[in-house]
Amino acid sequence: MSKNNIWYLAGPFHQYQEDVKALAKEHGLVIIDANAAESRKGEAKDVPEVSIRPELRQVAVLVEAGGLSDDVLDRLTVELASIGVIVESFAEQRLTKPEGELGETASRLVEVLAAVNAGVASLQRERDGEAAKVVALEGEKAELLKQLEALKPSNVDPEVEALKARLDAASVTYRANASKEALQKAVDDLPKA
Repeated sequence: MSKNNIWYLAGPFHQYQEDVKALAKEHGLVIIDANAAESRKGEAKDVPEVSIRPELRQVAVLVEAGGLSDDVLDRLTVELASIGVIVESFAEQRLTKPEGELGETASRLVEVLAAVNAGVASLQRERDGEAAKVVALEGEKAELLKQLEALKPSNVDPEVEALKARLDAASVTYRANASKEALQKAVDDLPKA
């Protein structure tokens, strides 16, 4: 395999019709995002042909000089500025609606981002509720363990413990849940010393 096995391909990779990862593997290539790479060191010469999915192709709008009135251009500029404010405020985790009348796109963007915020807030409330349940269950578990420990000493028979101690001293094995009678028989069978 040649050392030039890097396929510099502009990301994001899901924009291509073909499965670029499978193509890269098939051709023994390593994919690097061409948008992020500073150089083209090790670039492969023979790379597969790929095409962008049709629904993702951008439509370019060419406007000839004087094609838009100053009024339309001013409205578009204001709406673009509004969209910038909305996006920046959302990125800072606070949604700010700019003053004044918003254009159709900016208004829709505010609606969508408000819905996203509402969904995130709902998920946070649900997460906090589940975390509270976990804390409550852990407290309940701790209380039950205390109750279990409190019950253990009352179940201990001192005679059984004495028999187990004698068997332990003699290095005789016995079942942990052996009956008092079985333990007594094992002690009786110990050689007299």
